[in-house]
Amino acid sequence: MSRLVLATAVAVLLFGGPASAADDRPLPPQNAKKLSEIVAKVEQRSDFRYIDEVDWDSGAYTVTYYTTDRAKVEITYDPVTAEPK
Repeated sequence: MSRLVLATAVAVLLFGGPASAADDRPLPPQNAKKLSEIVAKVEQRSDFRYIDEVDWDSGAYTVTYYTTDRAKVEITYDPVTAEPK
């Protein structure tokens, strides 16, 4: 049993843990709006039903949501202004 634990620990050290991939991604700027403010804006849109996904990439938030008539909508938001790009 202890060999399995040791082998697992070595593998994690050699190949990195799940957090190592996230460390390479740029963070939102210091003056960025809170993500909850952006989500609240999306929830106020007409015919909003639910948010499926929020992604941070290339310096912007992309929010994917569905409307009451099941249409998929993707909107990219500026993190500082919280306005659509």
